[in-house]
Amino acid sequence: MQHDTQLRAAAEAIYNEVYPSEDWSPLPFAEAERYGTIHYRQAVGAAQRAKAVLSRNEVQLPLITLA
Repeated sequence: MQHDTQLRAAAEAIYNEVYPSEDWSPLPFAEAERYGTIHYRQAVGAAQRAKAVLSRNEVQLPLITLA
């Protein structure tokens, strides 16, 4: 994934948010990436799904309507 820097950054952000400490994952992101841990693969999968959703050409409806 080294060639897609945005996807890697998204995966790292997801990884660090979901696995914030050694209680959740014993390795920092770079090491998890090197070893291809399940935590890393899950973060990459989440980043890929998020990228697909965010790249759609649909009109975003407002979440809150102001009166």
